[in-house]
Amino acid sequence: MKQVQSTEAWRAIARELAARFAPRAAEWDRTRSYCWQNVAELVDAGIMGMTIPTEYGGKGASLYDAVVVIEEIAKACTLSARIVVEANMGALSAVMAYGSEEQKRRAAALVLAGDKPAICISEPEAGSAATEMRTTARRVPGGYVLDGRKHWITGGGISRLHLIFARVEDERGREQGIGGFLVISDPARGEMPAGFRVAGRERTMGLCGMPEAELVFENLAVADDMVLVPPRGFAHGFADLMAAYNCQRVGAGTVAMGVAAGALEHATRYLKTRHQFGRPLAEFQGLQWMLADMDAGVHASRLMLHEAARSRAANGAPFPDMMMAARAKAFATETAIRVVNDALQIFGARGYSDREPLERMYRDVRMFTIGGGTAQILKTQVAGCLLGIPTPQTREGQAGLAAAAGGDEEPAEADRRM
Repeated sequence: MKQVQSTEAWRAIARELAARFAPRAAEWDRTRSYCWQNVAELVDAGIMGMTIPTEYGGKGASLYDAVVVIEEIAKACTLSARIVVEANMGALSAVMAYGSEEQKRRAAALVLAGDKPAICISEPEAGSAATEMRTTARRVPGGYVLDGRKHWITGGGISRLHLIFARVEDERGREQGIGGFLVISDPARGEMPAGFRVAGRERTMGLCGMPEAELVFENLAVADDMVLVPPRGFAHGFADLMAAYNCQRVGAGTVAMGVAAGALEHATRYLKTRHQFGRPLAEFQGLQWMLADMDAGVHASRLMLHEAARSRAANGAPFPDMMMAARAKAFATETAIRVVNDALQIFGARGYSDREPLERMYRDVRMFTIGGGTAQILKTQVAGCLLGIPTPQTREGQAGLAAAAGGDEEPAEADRRM
């Protein structure tokens, strides 16, 4: 594979791939199939793991380079763009920031070969309230034993590398905090670790080729060398591990923005070619104004996401700025739904049909205000940054906040992170 350094070179490669992916996207959606053919081409192009440092076999591309690539691919195939996000951010970001040398090399090898790592946080009773997770990791000689259940795991049953968040307990059952545990499987060959199973798959509205699975752990053994321990230890493990999710949020927001940009391009072409009342739709002022609003929304989203992506290098931290990432994802995902909806409206009944990609794009983009941090949770985080106050969501956290205002102790650490 050739070495690529410039952002524009990456953009050109992504556009070339997008042109090949576009005709296939409807089939992955219709058959609810994972796009293995596209993944193979992403591997050949050096996009899977493009942000991995060169010493681990990657291209050493910046997060900004990855964002540019994701937008171009999302215009054509949301599923493929989502895979690019997970192959450069999320679980991979956490491993590359906090992992041992051996963990980094193992993770890099899997991703560079085409794996989309799975980050396992959500549970049946712990969605936005992630700190209420019940999965436990009990200390035993040589490692930990995991028990619990994770839900809405993107790539479950396909992914090989899993980063599992769990409550850490010592030998006596005393809680130590939240840690990350790396588990490797090989679903394609039917090779799953003892105590690890895929319990089911959700039938989703959009992104139909990406499995959203429930994973169950029953006495799942994880050796010490597969435990991901952040610098501040388990006591601050949740906050440190979730910081890696800022990359994921920038990536998810970019997928949504890319879908919206693609819808805008479709709508622009249609306005120029479709005639009604004896003239092109492009001559109707009401539709011109719709198009201008759509363009403004896409452009503003792009600027916010680029700012967030560049903040990683600017602040010298391993992850983007939390407020920038939250603000960009919330704005971009809500805007994308409006833009795609307006594009479909411009197409009229034709847009509502699967003769055009817009009905699929609308179904795909709808999930991005939900997954990876709901728009409401992200806005709460932004408000907390602006106000300079904690924004706990539990009743206990609110009570602690009130007590702190009266001079007593502050809310618990977990609540201040929400």
